Amino acid sequence: MTRVEFIFNVPDKLAKVTDLCEKAVTKGRQLTVFTQDDMMNLALNKQLWQLSSTSFLPSTFPDHAMSQFSPIVLDATGENLLQDDVLINLKSEVPTFFSRFRYLVELVGHEESDKLAARVRFKFYRDRGYEIKNTDMAERQ
Repeated sequence: MTRVEFIFNVPDKLAKVTDLCEKAVTKGRQLTVFTQDDMMNLALNKQLWQLSSTSFLPSTFPDHAMSQFSPIVLDATGENLLQDDVLINLKSEVPTFFSRFRYLVELVGHEESDKLAARVRFKFYRDRGYEIKNTDMAERQ
């Protein structure tokens, strides 16, 4: 069964995704980041490839020729899933394919609309028997 984690009060979702990807890739994990749109894909891809002056996180898009070799796939549609390890959801709705993944991370920002959508997703997972881990970034600062 998919392990679900909600991370609340995330001040910068793309920065948090970068942090999560860095930790996961170090552990040999594969990630799919389910983004809002192609513009977010491009922004996140640039951020991952320019992590620091001495390192980067290799990422690509599902339709790229090297996507099967990349540990991080940035996907706005979910139509061509390449792995089933970790899914980071940046959309406001439940990904229809989430249950094929071992681990699902839901990021929730400070905006009230984001929190409202997250409550709906949280209830969806809870009502289906998924055990949910909660992490509040506000408590860690």
